[in-house]
Amino acid sequence: MTLTVQRMREDVADVLGEDPVDIPVDENLVDYGLDSVRLMTLVERWRREHGADVSFADLAERTAIEAWAPLLGART
Repeated sequence: MTLTVQRMREDVADVLGEDPVDIPVDENLVDYGLDSVRLMTLVERWRREHGADVSFADLAERTAIEAWAPLLGART
């Protein structure tokens, strides 16, 4: 299964307990409650479900979906 930006929004919303429409793709997700534990949950989920070859540090550098999409090879 290919990872998409929409799937990323849904996964982020899931770990934050929010509605996906409330998750922006271009803003710092720390402002929405993303912390290191939740970020690690996302990294592990995307590795397991989508074969993503990305590290926690890669995603922690810039915490916006639009910055993650190229690293994860996500389709828009």
